[in-house]
Amino acid sequence: MNPQTNLAYDYPLLSAFWTILVFFLWVLWFVLLFRIIMDIFRDDDLSGWAKAGWLIFCILLPFLGVFVYVIARGKGMGRREAAQARAQQEEFKAYIRDTASAPAKPSSVDELTRLADIRDRGAITDEEYRRAKELVLSGHGPADRPGSTAHT
Repeated sequence: MNPQTNLAYDYPLLSAFWTILVFFLWVLWFVLLFRIIMDIFRDDDLSGWAKAGWLIFCILLPFLGVFVYVIARGKGMGRREAAQARAQQEEFKAYIRDTASAPAKPSSVDELTRLADIRDRGAITDEEYRRAKELVLSGHGPADRPGSTAHT
């Protein structure tokens, strides 16, 4: 009984490099295929039938379809990618501008200061001040209620 053993020296180093290269190219191929499929759906200039045709071409004959797509529409693919990146950057900048320019919600310290001023002027009683102060400190005061305005 002589079982065959597979040791590490049965797989030469050059074969390991070749395997890694093939695996890398295989992953690269799928990344390219999915980017092309995304570009087909992203392109607003293509009609629905053209999108369906390119998609079928790239799925049924993937090597030829991707090769032809990159040759025929490769420059436009880069432009659409750059345009989408610019649009996302502009949306992000607009969001930051809107968020930064939004009026800040008054804090509970500001609300308590206003309440103390109102009480000192005599507009509210000590009992009303105590109840309003409890509401502000519990998080249910005018500062935390949407659509409410504080009395000054």
